[in-house]
Amino acid sequence: MSPQQGAFGLTDNYLLQLPTGTSDIDSSSDRRPSWSSRSQDGDETDGSCGTSATSLDDVVLHRPLAPGIYVPTLAFFDRHTESLDLETTAAHAIRLAEAGVAGLATQGSNGEAVHLTHTERKAITRATRQALNGAGFHEMPIIVGCGAQSTRETVELCRDAMDAGGDYALILPPSYYRPMVGPAMVREFFTDVADTSPIPILIYNYPGAASGVDLDSDDIIALSKHPNIVGCKLTCGNTGKLTRIASATSASTPADPDYGSGFMCLGGSADFTLPMLVGGGSGGIYGLANVAPKACVELIRLYTSGRVLEAQKLQAVVARADWVAIKSGIVGAKSALESYFGYGGNARKPLPRPSKAEAEKYAEEWKEVVMLERSL
Repeated sequence: MSPQQGAFGLTDNYLLQLPTGTSDIDSSSDRRPSWSSRSQDGDETDGSCGTSATSLDDVVLHRPLAPGIYVPTLAFFDRHTESLDLETTAAHAIRLAEAGVAGLATQGSNGEAVHLTHTERKAITRATRQALNGAGFHEMPIIVGCGAQSTRETVELCRDAMDAGGDYALILPPSYYRPMVGPAMVREFFTDVADTSPIPILIYNYPGAASGVDLDSDDIIALSKHPNIVGCKLTCGNTGKLTRIASATSASTPADPDYGSGFMCLGGSADFTLPMLVGGGSGGIYGLANVAPKACVELIRLYTSGRVLEAQKLQAVVARADWVAIKSGIVGAKSALESYFGYGGNARKPLPRPSKAEAEKYAEEWKEVVMLERSL
């Protein structure tokens, strides 16, 4: 193993120092990871963003998560061959970063992970990381969807994510063999993955994408005590669950990002952003932000600055747009990007291509939030 290689074979100038052991962890204590940097000759220095490396390609950062908006990025394909369109992938990532989001998430449901090979997944994450670095956003974290039906493949995807420049893994519970999936099995699955993954993980609770498997607050609070589990995304829309988890974990919040444990309790839909914030949540991972990232960021800014009535009005616009996003899915989101921003293309088959009439309908439905986005 060369001096620059970590235990998993990645050339690594910044090595994450994870706590060891999984028992008797106080979830209210500071969960933010500590960092040490390693120069090219292997010497360790204080954890900071400085480095002796001579180019961005020589640097790998494990970047702390901050409260705010994260975008589960769309995957883009050639219109004719359906091969990856990495140029558009990169341009889209930069557009989102420039809108002020806290980070990006690749290979989520919006990213058509189920339509991608392992190699393609790595290519998209790598292109996203390189684009962010090249545009000066080297400290922006990337969360990578790494869910699979077996523990073994899930850990393999976590290693692939790290190799490609991902900082965190977002993981759904296994669900294919639904009758055998109970709370004990789910807890064991996440514990086993967290014990082995080279990058920290976030629990992804999305019953609609997991055959109805729905972790309750007791499950997630118990799992949050693992030192390599640093957050959750709740697409179940249960604000009571979110409030209980945020309180039990002392989750970090946009209103006071330096307060709390560093655990990220994230919502999964933009239409309940204000309830999420009132409940002590940390932000959200919103598909809507592919089209309207500034609107999502502005909603949090208005609330945290005390402009609650303005935030309520904006929440109404965002909620209407999020309903459009939910109904039309990635097909509608890509169509909106195509209509208003000149790129987007189609999803991979067998997902449908919108007809001209459908594209015009999507454009009209997205118009309100796009006009708002352009005004910000």
